[in-house]
Amino acid sequence: MMKNIAYSLSVGIALSGVALYLAFRNVPVAQLAQYLLSINYFWILPSGLLVLLSFALRAVRWRIILYSVRKVSFWGAFHPMMIGFMINCILPGRLGEVARPAILQKRDRVPFSSGIATVAAERVFDIALLVILFVLMSAFVQIDPNLSIEFGRYRLDHKTLVSVGNGMLQLMGLFIAGIALISFQKTRSMMNRFVMKIPSLFFFTTPSFKTRIETKVCLVINGIFENLASGFSLIKHPKRIALCVALSVCIWGLSAVSFSVFAIGCPGIHLSFFEMGAVLVIVCFFIALPSAPGFWGLWEAGGIFAMSLFGVFKNEAAGFTLANHAIQVFPVIIAGLVSSAITGVKVMEAVRGEGKAAKD
Repeated sequence: MMKNIAYSLSVGIALSGVALYLAFRNVPVAQLAQYLLSINYFWILPSGLLVLLSFALRAVRWRIILYSVRKVSFWGAFHPMMIGFMINCILPGRLGEVARPAILQKRDRVPFSSGIATVAAERVFDIALLVILFVLMSAFVQIDPNLSIEFGRYRLDHKTLVSVGNGMLQLMGLFIAGIALISFQKTRSMMNRFVMKIPSLFFFTTPSFKTRIETKVCLVINGIFENLASGFSLIKHPKRIALCVALSVCIWGLSAVSFSVFAIGCPGIHLSFFEMGAVLVIVCFFIALPSAPGFWGLWEAGGIFAMSLFGVFKNEAAGFTLANHAIQVFPVIIAGLVSSAITGVKVMEAVRGEGKAAKD
């Protein structure tokens, strides 16, 4: 297993290197280095603190979603979340999304399926807000249909943005439909009855075999349905939903402020808060595409595309997005390592444990 994780880490580093090459292959290295040296890095501190504050709000939001399953302290939610996001930054496959509920299961006895349901509920809030922000941005920002940036097999342009937006909208619709299907007692009872009829399909087998199917398969599946329902029980509490919506707005607002604060120290970056918010939304849409761990390369290519809409030169946009990306990612990695040290959860064990937890 250690070899597999080391292999995944090596693959992640290699993918990140290739992705950065694709993003910057048309940017003169000397000019990029000169620009990076010209940045006033004093602004790293307030920008990084805003990043961590946004993650603290994410922990508060996750705690509210978890409340119907298990009452978890702020730190009980914060530490697994930071470890999960750290894993996303260093390993491919977004393994942190399932490592997080696995850690929660081990530390707070929250059923894995309930934990993964709360993570899915979180994603609904994020996707919904991003789609709304994209619609609002599209009403005020004209995107040149001829503007495009090649990134590996992707062409980053207006068509790709719309395609990702439609994909996010469909994903959100599937999430909401799934949540509704599982959460309401009547539909869940229908699903449970359907599952319990599975043994009858094996009419040609012995009664004992049918009993084993019922015990080992049907009851387990229905148990998972019940755990998922508890994870999605936020849907029954409008006040909590409203609070999560407000927190989501604050989370993404802080991210935009973090971008804007760091831009103060970056020569040639003179964008308004609204324009910087549009850059954030566009970058987030592009990194929804399959990419390297930590979104290296695709983030930079998306940032160059977005900032060119507001007249920022490619070299300056490349330097800003690369440095800003580091500020957005490295505090998360550091916080994840600190959380791992405090809780005693080893990253290797968290990644290994997610597969085991999914079976429990």
